[in-house]
Amino acid sequence: MKSVTKPQLLKDVKFRSSIAKKVDKEWSWVNPKHQQTSTSGFDNPANYYESSLDDWHIFDSLKTDLECDVVVIGAGLLGASTALHLVEQHVETIVVEKNRIGSAASGRNGGQLTPGLARWEAEEMIEKLSYEDAKKLWHFTSTEAMQLIDDISDKYDLNLDRQKGHITAAVHEGHLVGLTQGADARKFLGEDHTRIVGKHELMDYIKSDHYTGGLIDELGGQIHPLALNRGLIYSFCQNGGIVYEQTEVIAIEEKSDGIYVQTENAIIKARKSVVLAVHHASFKLLPNKTQTTMPFYTYVATTAPLELDIKELLPFKHPVYDTQFQIDYYRPVSENRLLFGGQGTGACWSPNKTLNYLMHRVHTVFPHAKNVEMDFVWSGLTDLTVNGAVDSRKFGHKFPIYAVHGWSGHGVAQTVRIGKAIADDFMGLSEDFEMLSKIDHQNIFLGRTFAPVIIPIAKSAYGLGAFIRPGKMVSF
Repeated sequence: MKSVTKPQLLKDVKFRSSIAKKVDKEWSWVNPKHQQTSTSGFDNPANYYESSLDDWHIFDSLKTDLECDVVVIGAGLLGASTALHLVEQHVETIVVEKNRIGSAASGRNGGQLTPGLARWEAEEMIEKLSYEDAKKLWHFTSTEAMQLIDDISDKYDLNLDRQKGHITAAVHEGHLVGLTQGADARKFLGEDHTRIVGKHELMDYIKSDHYTGGLIDELGGQIHPLALNRGLIYSFCQNGGIVYEQTEVIAIEEKSDGIYVQTENAIIKARKSVVLAVHHASFKLLPNKTQTTMPFYTYVATTAPLELDIKELLPFKHPVYDTQFQIDYYRPVSENRLLFGGQGTGACWSPNKTLNYLMHRVHTVFPHAKNVEMDFVWSGLTDLTVNGAVDSRKFGHKFPIYAVHGWSGHGVAQTVRIGKAIADDFMGLSEDFEMLSKIDHQNIFLGRTFAPVIIPIAKSAYGLGAFIRPGKMVSF
């Protein structure tokens, strides 16, 4: 598949329909003034990321039975990274994707690069692991994860709109204590890319009176996540990898001579291994059906080009997370636009409700930004674990089967790094994946069924705690 072209960023956006199949409860909205003149408009509009990339390769669906060394199920960031690192080691690999490349969380997230293993940061690792294990895990999810993306980008000459530097902004003075403790924990583990700043110095970076200070992190940053996802698949194909889209896996079965992956129209025999890189849906293919995650919805919007220069909001163009219970996150994107996201809900909000909420949040943080319009708003589906860390598994009898899920709304860089860890484990090159698989996870009985009820209850409880103790930093 060497004919696959390199993904190309556009100067701004091209409003159009998505090439992905519309998925129930995952929606995209485009400002009506950009809709086509036809009566139907965009039935399934492309989100900002897809609209800001040039037209790209569409892969065929699988029609005939095949055989290879490894089958990777899911072509998001995890599957694409795993497949790339396998094929670079000359492992015959086939990737199957039930929709289109980056159509799910990998191409719908906020695009911020932050260190940590889902919601485990340095403090949690120190609390739960030995010093050496915590240090190893922290660098795996921070310095190594960020460097790996840069190495892949350089090797395959990819334009990913990669920028370095990240800010966590404190909405309460007490939260600066937590941020300081987090920075100290990172230094304790041998990574020193952060500094704490007060309210007035933070104003040099964020032109908002909404914050009391924050943490400047020069290790983190931002990226165009769909460009990254497509770039990984492009690189995989450059090494002879094979991809099938619109190919949903129905079942997998391990037999004496391999693992048989059944799709709607054909069967692939994996002679050596299978990787389940489908996040929240992977439990359907797990042998014991253990549910260690529950789904939740997140929301992102991108403004029309702003009337004021984006540097009047973010002078150095750092992406930002804040520390409120229902976090805001935002960053500058192409042509003077602001990407802004937040919330996490058990049941999916409507486009209108989301639009109103995110517009309110933009005006709350940046009241001096006048006449703001949204050009794009979309929802995304991710999953969370009870302990906040990613659930990484390896099972199977004669042949290894890998599965990773439970990203809890974080992990663009870490997903890519874990893909390499899976490939390295398969090749016997490192024990990184074994390190991840040792983290214990709690079963959530019927968690997927009752998420629309459980998540609001949990949020209410946490929200009450945040109200009673506003200085205690708890975010969702």
